[in-house]
Amino acid sequence: MDSRLLWVFASAVCLLLPLPVRSLSGQTYPLTDEGGLGRVFDGIGGLSGGGATSRLLVNYAEPYRSQILDYLFKPNFGASLHILKVEIGGDAQTTDGTEPSHMHYENDENYFRGYEWWLMKEAKKRNPNITLIALPWAFPGWVGRGKNWPYDFPDVTAAYVVNWILGAKTYHDLDIQYIGIWNERNFDSTYIKVLRNMLDKVGLTDVGIVAADGDWSIANSLISDPHLNDSVQVIGAHYPGTTTVPQALKTQKKLWSSEDYSTFNDEVGGGCWARILNQNYVNGQMTATISWNLVASYYEELPFGRDGLMTAQEPWSGNYAVESPIWITAHTTQFTQPGWTYLQTVGHLSQGGSYVALTDGYGNLTVVIETMTHDHSVCIRPPLPPFNVTSQNATFQLKGSFASIKELQVWRSHFDFKEKKHSLFEKLTPVKLIDGSFTLNLAEDEVYTLTTIRTGRKGSFPDPPPSARFPKTYKDDFDIRNPPFSEAPNFADQTGVFEYYINLTDPGPHAFTMRQVVTQRPVTWAADSDQTVTVIGDYRWQNMMVSCDVFMENVKSGGVFVAARVDKGGQSIRSAKGVFFWVFANGSYRVTNDLAGKTVLAEGVSGTRAFDWYNLSLFVQGQSAFGVLDGRQLWKITGVSSPKNGWAAIGTGSFELAQFDNFNVLAE
Repeated sequence: MDSRLLWVFASAVCLLLPLPVRSLSGQTYPLTDEGGLGRVFDGIGGLSGGGATSRLLVNYAEPYRSQILDYLFKPNFGASLHILKVEIGGDAQTTDGTEPSHMHYENDENYFRGYEWWLMKEAKKRNPNITLIALPWAFPGWVGRGKNWPYDFPDVTAAYVVNWILGAKTYHDLDIQYIGIWNERNFDSTYIKVLRNMLDKVGLTDVGIVAADGDWSIANSLISDPHLNDSVQVIGAHYPGTTTVPQALKTQKKLWSSEDYSTFNDEVGGGCWARILNQNYVNGQMTATISWNLVASYYEELPFGRDGLMTAQEPWSGNYAVESPIWITAHTTQFTQPGWTYLQTVGHLSQGGSYVALTDGYGNLTVVIETMTHDHSVCIRPPLPPFNVTSQNATFQLKGSFASIKELQVWRSHFDFKEKKHSLFEKLTPVKLIDGSFTLNLAEDEVYTLTTIRTGRKGSFPDPPPSARFPKTYKDDFDIRNPPFSEAPNFADQTGVFEYYINLTDPGPHAFTMRQVVTQRPVTWAADSDQTVTVIGDYRWQNMMVSCDVFMENVKSGGVFVAARVDKGGQSIRSAKGVFFWVFANGSYRVTNDLAGKTVLAEGVSGTRAFDWYNLSLFVQGQSAFGVLDGRQLWKITGVSSPKNGWAAIGTGSFELAQFDNFNVLAE
């Protein structure tokens, strides 16, 4: 038995232990259902999307891909998540990349693009009871009818979203239980009512609306507008700092932290997650907390690198890392289920930290305690006010229907930041209760679960392969007739959407290509560039050759490029720098130091035109670079001093159709 886990007699019987313990003086906390129960628990989840955060996961070979999914979703194994929330792809940049829409164009429907369908099915395969939630960040341009705004034609936007929900069921047998409005952007009351009405008309009455995935301000509108109030089932806030507002409580709606965490997944990140999972309910009465993001499966140098519950960013090596937030999640998820109910007797510990307790209503009880100190539980946002936590004894007295419980299973995580020796989700000796009481000697930076549930398990697999850098030699000819996903492996679209394409008009060597398909600027969430671009490779690359066959489809203004040392992506894509070798359908070429094309290093005549294939090769060595068109050197420059390193990339000059084939990179 752990020396800090004690069972005590209520009648002050002297207890002899083999190991020394601190004084048993401390506060007593009742755990009871005598005065009724608290709110119904809705679960803990992860968010894939917002955007392209699971991009590299799909490229993992087996068995590693299934192992990662097991750590996330398999009950009684790892995080055992109750909720999966996904982005409804909108063809636009939404943090770490773009995700493809099911309707690129108004007359286009395809429910097999991207990877969120696959991910939801994999989650459901492991946990048939998982709750599925969807939310748009951006919309194809046609939805806005020429404006960067989705609400002017609410029936158009609602139909677009409802089609996605119907497609999930029709093509994948997935029941979406909740749908959001527009991530972290203004809500529109008329649109919410139109969406609710359209859902009901097509038989989706069980799909609840979560609003508004920003702050709590929609609560005021719900109180003043009965029709709007009837349309919304859940108030979802982002990064609430564990607190809510009186108006939200007044609505008596479910309150969720519908996006939270977003913190680097080291041990401090684990501490952040432990603190908010408890205190979102203790302080804010929030009954669900969803992590952005589910798994860090995107190039780490993109924004918010490693801000997932675990890390899986090397499909080329098979390496992944089960980070501390996975096991912190397990402290709650493996011993509760949505539909359980919080006790009213939850709160803060006298010397800092918090505790919650939940019951299934059939005699089971789970208690989760955290004593995370301030500096070891800082989340990325909002700022964390100062507070103190010190070691303490805490006695818990079970009353009401729990008074007869004689034994509780014990799981503990202890963060030792001084010695850097952390023990995560360890099963300890069960605690025996006498007269319904037990005492814990709680150190700083600990998480305890005490529960009647006996099915907890710390799942494991053999260590994955060692970490390795992206291969220095990489080729893709896109010659795949029935690809498992719509996008080629390892390419990370940053503006636009690049998909596998079967070129029926070319029976020759370019029958199978990759095509950029977005032809209109989307209703954006971030500051998408005016050019389309997809990056690939190792951000630390300096000297490299990038080669690709290119095919422009826009006669008047077509333009395509290959690039090296691309230094930015995600929400910063507009300001990306690198070495960009462009050719245009008007017969010219240009070399620029930036994606926007404002810093021109060289330009001249190329003789290129639309609807012909060309090979572009870019060579960058130190401060020198030269470009080759169809085997002929077209230009050479020196003095390329920055950036020093970055990804390889391909793309187009605008939102236009263009094809790419036989991509090849050779890096030093």
